[in-house]
Amino acid sequence: MARKKMILDLDTGVDDALAIAYALATPDADLIGIAASYGNTLVDTAAENSLKLLELLGATNVPVYRGFSHSSTTDGFETMEISMDIHGKNGIGDVELAAAARPVETTPAVDFMIEAAHTYQDNLIIVPTGPLTNLAAAMQKDPEIIDLIGNITLMGGALTVPGNVTPYTEANINQDPEAADYVYKHAKHLVMVGLDVTMQTLLTKKETQEWRDLGTEKGRVFADIFDYYIEAYDRLDIDKRGAALHDPLAVGVAVDPKLVTLLPINMMVTHEDGRTIGDPERALDPVKTDFAAVEVDTADYLDRFMNYTNQILG
Repeated sequence: MARKKMILDLDTGVDDALAIAYALATPDADLIGIAASYGNTLVDTAAENSLKLLELLGATNVPVYRGFSHSSTTDGFETMEISMDIHGKNGIGDVELAAAARPVETTPAVDFMIEAAHTYQDNLIIVPTGPLTNLAAAMQKDPEIIDLIGNITLMGGALTVPGNVTPYTEANINQDPEAADYVYKHAKHLVMVGLDVTMQTLLTKKETQEWRDLGTEKGRVFADIFDYYIEAYDRLDIDKRGAALHDPLAVGVAVDPKLVTLLPINMMVTHEDGRTIGDPERALDPVKTDFAAVEVDTADYLDRFMNYTNQILG
C-alpha cells in the first residue's frame, strides 16, 4: 500500500475515465474514493459512470460518493450541448456499459472528504477534475481541513493561454467561479494543471490501437470511449492532431510534480468571468501556496501514461 491516499472529484466524462485508470495504475498513491460532480454530465450519471468504470477495471473496492448537482450560486444544472458533443450524451463516448453491482454510497461526498482529511491529513491528495463545488463546500463546512489536506492538484483554469469557454475562462472553473475562488484563496497547497499544459498532451488513434491490440474487453472499451473524444476534437475543430489528456495529466502531476514546470503564483478566480489570475491581495506574501503548471515534459508523461494504461487495461 502506498503512503499517499488519493480522492478523485470527477464529473465523469471521457478524460475522467482515463484519470481513473491512471489513479488505479500508479504505485505512488492509493485511490480511496471518488466524489461525483456535475459538469460533463449530470451528477448521478457521473457517479454511475465512475462505478461502471471501476467495475470494468476490477476496482470494486473503491467507493463512489454523490456530490453537489449544481453550482454554489445556482438552483439547478443542465449539461451543455457542447459537453455532450465532446463526451457523448452519456458522458463516456456513448459507449454502453453494464450497470455496476456496487451502489453509490449513502454518505455525501463532502462528508467523505472531511473524514478523509482528518484521517490521512498531509498524506491526502485531492484531485478535482470538474467544478470545485464539492471541495469548497467541504472546506467551508469544516475549515480545519484546509490545513490538513496535503495536496490539491486540480485540472482547470488557463493562465498563459486562452480559455475554452471564453478568451479567459476554462470550462471547469466556469461551472462555479465562486467555489473555485474560495479554494484557490484558502488551500494550503494547490497546483493548477490547466490548459497551459493539458493541450500539450495529445493522444491519437495510434495509442488507442495499442489498447485494442491488448485483446481485452477493457482495452476495447477504453479505445472506443477515447476514439469518440478524438473524433469530436476533429469534428469540432478543437485539435485535429489528437485529443488532450486533461484529467489524467492532473493525476500524474499530483503524484509526480516533476512532470511539469511550476510557477509559484498565488491566484484568484474572478467571479464575473471565471478568470484564473494572480491575486493582488497575496502578491507580496513571502510564501506561495498556489502553483500553476506552465510547461510539461510531454514525451515523459505520454510514455508513463501509456505504460500505466497498458498495465491496467491488459
